[in-house]
Amino acid sequence: MSNSPDDSADIHWMTVALEQAELGQGHVEPNPMVGCVVVRNGEVISQGYHQVFGGPHAERVAIPESLDISDATVYVTLEPCSHFGKTPPCAPYLVAKRPRRVVVAMQDPYAEVSGRGLQLLMDSGIDVTVGVCEEQARELNAPYLKTIHTKLPWTIAKWAMSLDGAIATSSGDSKWITNAQSRRAVHEFRSILDAIVIGIGTALADDPMLTCRLNETAPNLKPARIATRIVMDQNARLPIDSRLVQSAREFPLWVVVGQTANRNSIKELENAGAKILKVDFSPEDAHQDANEPSLFYEQSLREMLRECGRHNFTNIMIEGGTKLLGQAFDAGLVDQIECFIAPKVIGNGIAPVGGIGKRWMRDVDNWRVVQSTIRDGDSHLTLKKPLKSGSD
Repeated sequence: MSNSPDDSADIHWMTVALEQAELGQGHVEPNPMVGCVVVRNGEVISQGYHQVFGGPHAERVAIPESLDISDATVYVTLEPCSHFGKTPPCAPYLVAKRPRRVVVAMQDPYAEVSGRGLQLLMDSGIDVTVGVCEEQARELNAPYLKTIHTKLPWTIAKWAMSLDGAIATSSGDSKWITNAQSRRAVHEFRSILDAIVIGIGTALADDPMLTCRLNETAPNLKPARIATRIVMDQNARLPIDSRLVQSAREFPLWVVVGQTANRNSIKELENAGAKILKVDFSPEDAHQDANEPSLFYEQSLREMLRECGRHNFTNIMIEGGTKLLGQAFDAGLVDQIECFIAPKVIGNGIAPVGGIGKRWMRDVDNWRVVQSTIRDGDSHLTLKKPLKSGSD
């Protein structure tokens, strides 16, 4: 087995395989996105990707039984599996198909695979190369890798703000800072998420639905996933007549409350179809105000994320408000930022991220801008933390 060769042809074809893999985003989770490309004499003879959770893996899609690949090279973005899950294993299938060579972007850290698929290929005498475009493969499947190692979902922080960094005017008015194209982009994100999280302040102020509404402009376009709406609501104040509660039987709704939340309110929420997640919350200092939302957020965010992990959620997005986002950043729970910036100056507005924050610039995280898009005058930035090496 060879590792990470600097071969331009391998890099080119693995890039094509990664593009194939990305087509499965929002459909395959909690499985990883995987693409496969079969090349003979410098030309693609077949390609495919893992299209839906529980469906055939990329190798099976790209390599039908009838296809002879004995003189071809197979490029696959993740180590072929060697175990029976919802579908038959791919490594033995490749062994039976006898390609000339198999090029793999990265080893799968999943315990049931973790090198076994690669070993099976090598033991059969197939030439195996590992590590081509590994960094790109890790970035593509960063949420999957995080869930494997931590049992927690990939957490995205999202906000829309003015040029001077305000998410609302001093009166709380925020509709609309960004334009229609930016708002559509938010719904595109919602279509591939497992959950959307807000604080009770945002729920009371905006009475949102938090659903994906792509079909308002394209009736035949359906979201890849139906995101669970999650409200951090210490005292169970979410009104029964709110749009979130009224739609709870159609779109999943979780309400995260403290142990001392009003029992009657909890019962009403449950009867309306909401799932209640109780968090054992108590201020560490007796002089602290138990009703201060930021204190509740600090102690309940991690439990909420653990519950998401227990439900195999892969990607979740925190959409506000200021205190909730601040606590998420203070606790180091944010993996990605989606920031929409409108060409407007509000002045004396409300900042997107509260919390304790950083006192010294040397302690401030340096986020990577991985994508920058202009949408009819609005700027849309996607940022992530620096990549970690190895299996992190």
